Amino acid sequence: MAITAAAPAQGSGRVRRHYDFFIREANYTRLCSEKNILTVNGEFPGPTIFARKGDVVLVNVHNQGHQNVTIHWHGVDQPRNPWSDGPAYITQCPIQPGNTFTYRIIFSEEEGTLWWHAHSDFDRATVHGAIVIHPRSGAAYPFPKPHREVPIILGEWWNRDVGQMLAEALSSGGDFQPSDANTINGQPGDLFPCSSDTTFKLPVEHGKTYMLRIINAALTNEFFFAIAGHRLTVVGTDAAYTKQFTVDHVFIGPGQTKTVLLSADRGRSNHTRYYMAARPYATNPLARFDNSTTTAVLEYIDAPQATAMLDIPTLPAINDSAAVEAYSVQLRSLASEEHPVDVPRLIDEHMLITIAVNEIPCTPGKLCKGPRNNSLAASLNNVSFEMPSTAILEAYYSSVLQGVTKTNFPENPTVAFNYTSDDLPLDLRFTARDTRVKVLEYGTVMEVVFQDTSILGSESHPMHLHGYSFYVVGRGAGNFDRRKDPATYNLDDPPYQNTVSVPKAGWAAIRFRAVNPGVWFMHCHFERHMVWGMETVFIVKNGKAEEAKIMPPPPNMPKC
Repeated sequence: MAITAAAPAQGSGRVRRHYDFFIREANYTRLCSEKNILTVNGEFPGPTIFARKGDVVLVNVHNQGHQNVTIHWHGVDQPRNPWSDGPAYITQCPIQPGNTFTYRIIFSEEEGTLWWHAHSDFDRATVHGAIVIHPRSGAAYPFPKPHREVPIILGEWWNRDVGQMLAEALSSGGDFQPSDANTINGQPGDLFPCSSDTTFKLPVEHGKTYMLRIINAALTNEFFFAIAGHRLTVVGTDAAYTKQFTVDHVFIGPGQTKTVLLSADRGRSNHTRYYMAARPYATNPLARFDNSTTTAVLEYIDAPQATAMLDIPTLPAINDSAAVEAYSVQLRSLASEEHPVDVPRLIDEHMLITIAVNEIPCTPGKLCKGPRNNSLAASLNNVSFEMPSTAILEAYYSSVLQGVTKTNFPENPTVAFNYTSDDLPLDLRFTARDTRVKVLEYGTVMEVVFQDTSILGSESHPMHLHGYSFYVVGRGAGNFDRRKDPATYNLDDPPYQNTVSVPKAGWAAIRFRAVNPGVWFMHCHFERHMVWGMETVFIVKNGKAEEAKIMPPPPNMPKC
């Protein structure tokens, strides 16, 4: 990996950094068997990108693999630059084998922990890594500088080839095979066979403070995370600072990041080695998932010889929704003079978006493995998004959207019903595939309420919006009530996130100003749900000023 620093871009005052990502296959051994996986620079997890707030980073992605690929810079707003956002067939055609594309990553207001990952097929299972955004030069953290900063990437491992698994599931219409192990920094941990020698170990010294940059890179699992004998102080989420609060465990959904401080204050006790552990939070009994616990080791290197390792930390039950809510309500923006909030008060457009896993009738003559011999699907407002064969951004920029997508994504459910009832009519299970997007005027102030439904089982959903962070102003159980629930909103210091975990059988409300022109994907970050169609696109039109218009495309955009 080549890394260089260049002079500031003329007129911007921003330092440019350059990385080279070589997409290639490499052999890795996990769970007693070797497998060929897709990697960046042969690393799993991939390399960490370092930047300062306001930097521009250029990443040359050289596809030396045998399949198409794209890379997404998760949580980076990319102001006016959707060309480098990355989702396949939304903002770009994939990078074909043997080709190179240079992504221009524009960091603006982000500061903290983000991550990058493949945004094509199931490639992000192994193609992902951390993004660390430090304060601007001369600025400081809003807390004492830690002794060391450590990425903690939670993920999953399949013994099978994930590409083959995806193809089989889509062909059969059935569910995806659960992973064979959950992982911390690519390792399953001591509880799995052939894994003890490679378990991730974090060396610490007594009396020092460590910043853990926790990233959930899993395809299918939300996680509880904890360290035995230690509490964690949350100071940030999704590259935005929070008011500090201290917890026994952290909850983190796929796509989310949490920045926490760990005080290494147990080095003089009888034990000098402590497990850190993560296990899933899962609430839909109809969905298959990997319920294993992954572990790593926290080890005091300046203490006497270890006696015995402590037990695995106490984690909430696998379906403990109360623990998720107790954690989530503590997330509040820092709202300081240096890190202010700007929560929209007056709303131009309201949207209510239902989230559902559905069925699509099986093609005649085909044997489908979904419910009632149909195919599994997923939807937002009962539209199951069908990915086009060319990039929506290119079609929009060239004024040829017709034939690529419709622009009538519904602002509300087409049929109102008791969304969280456990006794829903069978006909509500069905959806239809279509490519439909929502067009917004520049500057529109949006409120979007995500409403979970009980169609094929209620569950938590990590909803991610590209191109924007948003304020999570409210959340609750049951069906959203437009007359009563807004009175419960936090408009003073709500968390500022790019991925929100919508409560099981509940709702979450977000607000943002549509001042980043472009084509921006919005989807569930459970990979199987996205593949099934739980997504849509916001097209934000140009504003009048030049600095409110989409930048021209780079000359080397990949072709479909």
